[in-house]
Amino acid sequence: MKISTAFFILLLVLLQYRLWVGNGSMTEVRVLQAQIQQVQQENKDLKERNMSLTAEVMDLKEGHDAIEERARSEMGMIKYDETFYQIVDYSGSHAKSN
Repeated sequence: MKISTAFFILLLVLLQYRLWVGNGSMTEVRVLQAQIQQVQQENKDLKERNMSLTAEVMDLKEGHDAIEERARSEMGMIKYDETFYQIVDYSGSHAKSN
């Protein structure tokens, strides 16, 4: 009777060890679930970015507004018969040199 009780207690301890520490343990499952959530969030962010880039590509293919806006902002270009005004802010340190 004592041997069978000791055997069952030993078996219970071994099963508990595997549950908490061994391969496929509760802590490993929690770590994997956290990694899954992180990867899912990254995928969601990348999908949103891809949708934004797809919309931008479609806009560039179909319309001239995006091309004009890029030419103006990135290259400093202006249209024919437009007047360019540059506003200089003199409220900085250069205005009070006396």
